[in-house]
Amino acid sequence: MAITEHRTSSGRHSTFYRACGPQDGPVVIMTHGWPELSISWRHQLAYLGSLGYRAIAPDMRGYGASTVYDTKEAYALAEMVQDMVELIDSLGVEKAVWIGHDWGSPVAWSVALQHPERVAAVASLCVPYGFAGQPAQMEHSINRELYPADEYPLGQWDYQMYYYENFDAAQREMEENPEALIKALFRKGDPNGVGVPSGSASIRKNGGWFTALGGVPDLPLDEDVVSAEDIATYAKHLKENGFFGPNAWYVNGAANTAYLQTKADPTLSMPVLFVHATYDYVCDTTTTAFAEPMRQVCPNLTEARLHSGHWMAQEKPQELNAILASWLHGSAAYPA
Repeated sequence: MAITEHRTSSGRHSTFYRACGPQDGPVVIMTHGWPELSISWRHQLAYLGSLGYRAIAPDMRGYGASTVYDTKEAYALAEMVQDMVELIDSLGVEKAVWIGHDWGSPVAWSVALQHPERVAAVASLCVPYGFAGQPAQMEHSINRELYPADEYPLGQWDYQMYYYENFDAAQREMEENPEALIKALFRKGDPNGVGVPSGSASIRKNGGWFTALGGVPDLPLDEDVVSAEDIATYAKHLKENGFFGPNAWYVNGAANTAYLQTKADPTLSMPVLFVHATYDYVCDTTTTAFAEPMRQVCPNLTEARLHSGHWMAQEKPQELNAILASWLHGSAAYPA
């Protein structure tokens, strides 16, 4: 089934999105994270479209063909949520199922919290409910046996503080070679990483992401996750737009927390799905209590697990699609 390209624009923002499936099908909106694009959901777009859903995947603000902004404040969750409200308004439907991954997860969670009337159900890959981008508030998600506090005060989240402290430097090193960066990032999960500190825990000590390596390494393409064509598409847009927008998502922790706290009751009463990634060593829900707060405030929660790395939608598309279909037709009560 063909994936088509669309745009919706308002006076404040323009969103490019990809879509698949019948125009009158029940809507599923999938939000991507750093440093991705709507094509990150290419497998799910085609699959859900074939089931009869109207599957939608936007380029989030700062990415791809959607509007790019030049202030850090423009990349706070409140702005992202408004983008998504305008998107669903443009589709002419009252509700959708929202599915997020990486930074797209806090967007999907926040739509569910702030606008529950627009949410039939909500799902997230890798990132549990409650994450707002405040690395100093992530203690419950750190395995202190692996990351002793004296050596790794922020555990695997050290890299996020690097954006706060060295934003320009992080942007420069990522813009040197976006194609090599994307090839290095998009790799399948490695079981050998169990019990080994993540490289993300030493970014500040190393003086940057790739300083110790002499720049972005030129690794071979991992065809189990992405094709050469996919890499070219990602790299094209990252070269055109740069990394200011994508990286700015990381430096609005205080504003994001305040936004989430505008709701006194954090409970999400709609059907919720969370999919754990066993070999995601940053969003570690396997050896930590990262997912526990979510369990306390999502009474209609379904949990599933894939033995994958962080990029599960691209690494294990068939397995993930089966989980999504089972949940949509079952607990979410959202059949096409």
